[in-house]
Amino acid sequence: MRVLTGIQSSGTLHIGNYFGAIKQMMELQNSSDLYIFIANYHSLSSLKDADAVRKNTIDAAITYLSLGIDPNKVTMWVQSDVKEVLELYWILSAYTPMGLLERAHSYKDKVAKGIGANHALFSYPVLMAADILLYDANIVPVGKDQIQHVEITRDIAVKFNNEHGDVLTMPEFKIDETVATVPGTDGAKMSKSYGNTIDIFCTPKQLKKQVGKIVTEAVSLEEPKEWKDCNVYNLCKLFLDEDGQKELQQRYKKGGEGHGHFKMYLADLITDEFKEASEKKEYYENHLDEVKEILAFGAEKARKNASKKMEIIREKVGIL
Repeated sequence: MRVLTGIQSSGTLHIGNYFGAIKQMMELQNSSDLYIFIANYHSLSSLKDADAVRKNTIDAAITYLSLGIDPNKVTMWVQSDVKEVLELYWILSAYTPMGLLERAHSYKDKVAKGIGANHALFSYPVLMAADILLYDANIVPVGKDQIQHVEITRDIAVKFNNEHGDVLTMPEFKIDETVATVPGTDGAKMSKSYGNTIDIFCTPKQLKKQVGKIVTEAVSLEEPKEWKDCNVYNLCKLFLDEDGQKELQQRYKKGGEGHGHFKMYLADLITDEFKEASEKKEYYENHLDEVKEILAFGAEKARKNASKKMEIIREKVGIL
């Protein structure tokens, strides 16, 4: 079973990426043929700073490796190192009805959030389809907001296969219901595009600043606090087992602590969770050649598979 997942290099990776995707990858790498790519082409839909794109790409690789992604168990590469994905993107565009893209909620949501409308943002689902179909992925782990993109991929694959036979593998999405959507500091989905993230790796000062931005209700220190819809609690619980969650709920109900206390507790949970990974990150930052070798090796393997697939697809559509 081949599992494929990618993540944009449009900004520093955050705890939403960790709980929404990276933790799944760490589990899947032991039980499947896992393909991981760093989606730097996708990042261009919202990020136009070349230096930032380059830095974020290598930082994403370092973050994966630091958190426990094993290059001996997975195939990991940078999206742009396999150019076939752009060729397939164009071919699939010819099989993609405009109405299919016009109904994509991700484009509408991002434009509504103030991200500039452009063709790359609009056609994002077609490139995502190329990412998935080029490697015959069976399973695509996603958050709830990305389910529609996998469904669009299936729709495009059906149209192509109806014309040319069973060439493209039909992927299935996989979500972890417990952390399908990780809340950001404003309560909406945590996203680099929305500027509401808490980074996986940052200095204590940066962490305090980011956690301090979490929106909470105004309640006096002495009063009991509501935990069910509290943004701080909903982030804390991601790091806690059932007993830890119940203990924190009691602290909310008891009163005598303000949301500032719970924010400090969250900062401590984040620091503890990523302490070991932070040490590994320092190692990889000082051994960038090793990181680049890992990415180059992964790209070579991915490119071999992509090349074979594109030979079949070119023949089917008449490209010499």
